[in-house]
Amino acid sequence: MLDREGPVPLYVQVAEVLRERIAGGEFGVGDALPSEAALEEEFGIGRTTARNAARELRRRGLAHTVRGEGTFVGPAGVPRVKPSRALYVPIAAAVAARITRGELRPGRAVPDAGTLSRHYGVARVTARQAVALLVRQGWAVETPPRGVRVADPSAWPRELAPAGEHPLTSVLLK
Repeated sequence: MLDREGPVPLYVQVAEVLRERIAGGEFGVGDALPSEAALEEEFGIGRTTARNAARELRRRGLAHTVRGEGTFVGPAGVPRVKPSRALYVPIAAAVAARITRGELRPGRAVPDAGTLSRHYGVARVTARQAVALLVRQGWAVETPPRGVRVADPSAWPRELAPAGEHPLTSVLLK
């Protein structure tokens, strides 16, 4: 729990929590640390405080940041542990599932990159990739200046997945 009234700045307190998690083995060398959006949500802090916490970890030599990818445990040059699949694919699959369930109706707005970034704790560029994938696959259409909207059901992908695989994920992986 953060001491919001104490003399230690919030960003230093957040950095210390992350340092303890690293020391405890929750994050290993090369692992990605939580995104700024995830830190904002978890600790109830602002974006600047989250950025400063990452800067503090870098200052201590515990982490390095790769623009557009995130902050990783260890010094720059240490091989990063990459997710087994691009982060935007399951996000796009989750949005496509909401579309097929009728939670997002044709003609209505698809959640924007900022919303997806905050919800999934990923960088905005990752969220934009998820939206772009939805457009490429036919789940959504770009309608300037209104943004990205859910496509007409006749445009949605129709392929079925191999046994044991989520149908939306297999369609989105193509």
